[in-house]
Formats: sequence, C-alpha cells, structure tokens
Amino acid sequence: MSHQADPRIDAYIARSAEFAKPILRHLRKLVHRGCPEVEETMKWSMPFFMHHGILCHLAAFKAHCSFGFRHQVMETILDRELGKGEDGMGHFGRITSLADLPADRTMLGYIHQAAKLMESGRPARPAPKPKPKSADVVPAVLSAALRKNKAAAATFAKFSPSHRREYIEWINGAKRDETREKRLATTIEWLGAGKPRHWKYMNC
Repeated sequence: MSHQADPRIDAYIARSAEFAKPILRHLRKLVHRGCPEVEETMKWSMPFFMHHGILCHLAAFKAHCSFGFRHQVMETILDRELGKGEDGMGHFGRITSLADLPADRTMLGYIHQAAKLMESGRPARPAPKPKPKSADVVPAVLSAALRKNKAAAATFAKFSPSHRREYIEWINGAKRDETREKRLATTIEWLGAGKPRHWKYMNC
C-alpha cells in the first residue's frame, strides 16, 4: 500500500463482516494500482479515494459491499456497459464476493479512466441550474390589494426583492383563508406606512 494509506480505512475494513474484508482489500489495491497518486480519506463514515476531487468510494454493509465512481461521465459509461447498480448500490450492484466484480484488467481500466477525467478539470457534477423562486411571484390576492392602495403599491415597488419576498412568503404561508385575509390586510396597512415585514424588530 502506498504512503497515502489512511489508517482509518484499515480500521474500517477490520471491523467489517468477514465476507467483506477480501472485497474491500482487493478494491483498495486496485484503486492504488489504477491511480498511484490517489489519497485516502473517510467521509460520511465510508472510505473515499481522492484525486483532484472525489475519485471513488467503497462501503461495506451487512450482506454486501458497494463501489462507485464520482464523475458523472463514469456513471454514463458504466450504466451503458454494466447496467444500473441494483437498488442504486454503486455502479457494480451488490457485491457479495470477488466473483461479482469485472476482471482486474477491466476494473483498472475504469479506475484509470476515472482518474483522467478528474485530472481534466471537467466538473464531476455539473452545476445545478438555479430554480426559479416561486416566492418572488406576487400572489393574486396581494396584486389585487395593491392595485387598490397606491401608497402600499409604491412602497412594495421600491422595496428590495428580499423585503418583497418576506411579505409574499408570509401571505403564501397562511393555511386558512381567514389567516390569509388577516395577513393581507396587515400587509397593506404596513406597506401603506412604508414598513417592511419585520419593522418591529429593526430597532431592537
């Protein structure tokens, strides 16, 4: 084992079920052979292998082990070649013995390919697209009330998005019609006076 070995992974393997120990040791060796520069660590109580980010991870459970890569391109490749891991357990399904794994040469090829992807700088996971904030959509009842009160409408228009959102979320959060009507009336009153939703606490 290389100098990057983490003793916490030794301990993890030692306390794993007997069937899992040879699987974990073998996978660990393959990762180091496929990517000699890899570094080990523990995350979320499981062994992880780092190389320009998370390269791969392994885990042992009561009756099976799992092994998976982080990079999404590897997920696409392995899903195409091997099929989806059973019950979402890594990319190789429920591993109960070494016979459940592809040949060492194949595994080393996967590991080497994953390492090259990490080295490329291509994000392992694409940045999530920002979701539209539904809280920024003015509810119809508030729009109607603002049309009837010019002072409140002027205040609401001048407010920052965060101040407007506080009122919108307050009204949308009402579970009963009576509560919504009461909050709406208070909103128009406070807006008419130029007050933000939490004005009572601003001088505290």
